Amino acid sequence: MVSDRQKGILFLILSAFFFAAMNMFVKLSGNLPTFQKVFFRNAIAAVFAFIILIKNKEPLKPTAKGSLKFLILRTVCGLLGVICNYYALDRLVLSDASILNKMSPFFTIIFSFLIVKEKPKLYQWLTVAGAFFGALFVIKPSFSNSALVPALIGFMSGAFAGAAYAFVRKLGQLKENKAYIVFFFSFFSTLTVTPIAIIGYKAMTVWQLIFLLAAGLCAALAQFAVTSAYSYAPAKEISVYDFSQILFAALFSLIIFSELPDLYSFIGYLIIIMMAVVNYLITARKEKKSRKGV
Repeated sequence: MVSDRQKGILFLILSAFFFAAMNMFVKLSGNLPTFQKVFFRNAIAAVFAFIILIKNKEPLKPTAKGSLKFLILRTVCGLLGVICNYYALDRLVLSDASILNKMSPFFTIIFSFLIVKEKPKLYQWLTVAGAFFGALFVIKPSFSNSALVPALIGFMSGAFAGAAYAFVRKLGQLKENKAYIVFFFSFFSTLTVTPIAIIGYKAMTVWQLIFLLAAGLCAALAQFAVTSAYSYAPAKEISVYDFSQILFAALFSLIIFSELPDLYSFIGYLIIIMMAVVNYLITARKEKKSRKGV
């Protein structure tokens, strides 16, 4: 029998693949306004979630007591995370933008402590600090770095995403409908960005439209997968698998865009991923001892 933790791992790897594919299609769509890209990403996900809710004859309203405020907070943080991520994607190497966005598991540990009251251990705080140190190699904070602002915004996308996933974990604990969580976020995010997208609308080619539609579909699949993942298991147990997105992003970056990150970025990747692996291994060992009653 597949455990909830194993289900969480599987769904998180699936979400990592689809998020990497989404980022690839967003970058392929080229020089379009950020809010126009965000609109397509959320509108398609909203339609996708709406169809699932109607097909399953599920209500278009919160079903868990006290979940509305967390749905709103998840939407605000998630939307800000998407906007920051898309801004960074247009201005950074794909794998750089992806690793900065993948600071989210470390931020999820912090926000899960604040929101879900899942208290991290000392080693988890240390790995979070180590990951922040690694991020400095990717951000390269100096006045000579022309990509400093996009890198900082990419880092903020990880912070907002981390907060959003902590709220997803809280909603999972409240037993809120997974499809409704995705629908609420996608629908209200679409309503929010629509006026700005209309004002700054730029005509698209057929291929740009196809890429944005593909990005929206991947976003929907990724949202369902990540919502399921954090509903099945706590962030501290499975978040390391979210870093498989970096492998997918690196492959897409090399094969599709012929992009390679510089040496400092590579060092940053290694530090961040190493912190994630250390966190996971220690957590797994402690969980194993706990089950044995040691």
